[in-house]
Amino acid sequence: MARSHLTLAALATAAVPGLDVVTTSSFGTGTVGDYDAALLTDRAGHHWIARLPRSQRAEAEQNADIVALQALSAGVRTRLPFVVSTYAGKTPINGTHAVVYEFVYGTKIPLAKLDADTATSIGRAIAAIHALPTSFVADAGLPVLTPQECLRAAITIIDRAAGTGRVPGALLERWEGATEEAGLWQFQPTVINGGLSADSFLMANGDVTGVLGWQELRVGDPAKDLFWLLGSRGELVAESGFDAYNHERGGDRQVRQRAMLYAELEIAKWLLHGTDTRSSDIVDDAVDMMHGLIDSFEDDATPINAQTPPTMAVDEVQAMLNMSDNDRNESSR
Repeated sequence: MARSHLTLAALATAAVPGLDVVTTSSFGTGTVGDYDAALLTDRAGHHWIARLPRSQRAEAEQNADIVALQALSAGVRTRLPFVVSTYAGKTPINGTHAVVYEFVYGTKIPLAKLDADTATSIGRAIAAIHALPTSFVADAGLPVLTPQECLRAAITIIDRAAGTGRVPGALLERWEGATEEAGLWQFQPTVINGGLSADSFLMANGDVTGVLGWQELRVGDPAKDLFWLLGSRGELVAESGFDAYNHERGGDRQVRQRAMLYAELEIAKWLLHGTDTRSSDIVDDAVDMMHGLIDSFEDDATPINAQTPPTMAVDEVQAMLNMSDNDRNESSR
């Protein structure tokens, strides 16, 4: 049963001692979605979000998000060009918890509405996340994955999908070829959000003002934070996002290739979801998507191979060495 914004306001005052709520309103999608949510305003004019999960899955996601937000210390946050919400408190209710966060200002822009300028800002924001020192993630006990572990995770998805017997042979060959391309998996793991999509970003005047949803925070493959951009049909959206990211980060010449593989494996995950839930509609939808994917590269069936790097200029070599020095200095602090 959905909880009213008035109920959530009362729970928020129990979760955050001293919180003096003067106005409240419903927030979000109402009866649709994973959470009941309310926007609260305190006597000082500050805004807060109170959320109550509607399922065990949402509860687990919320708990993981709290751990990540607590790991993102004030010092870490100063390195980011956008705001990350702060966890304020929680209170139990009927086997779950109502949680209060500081409100982050900005507007979500659907993937279909992104343009080259907003994608550029998003690429820079993702680069800033990946530039964070990895030590705070390990200190918080969050996952720290090697390239080999990222590769094994991709292989597991492919093998499970192949086991359904519903993956077209041409697509299976393309995916397996990518996992066998050693050069594709030679990358430096970075801090990643791990669950980014267009809905993760809050924007104002074309710039990213906040990033939501940190429940998958970890050290891993930076391509995991970028693959969703490839789903945009907007002109130059993906190109602008990747160009801005590479301008800030550089060094990983295979990031777009791995992102392409991850994007395609989302269809495999959808197939597995349909199989696990015994939904023939989802399975049929995933199969249709896979055949559509084959049709999309039928005329140019380029395998997902490692890109041969061009000869680096002297200034590029120096920039790479400086980046390595900075990483070593961060790890020694």
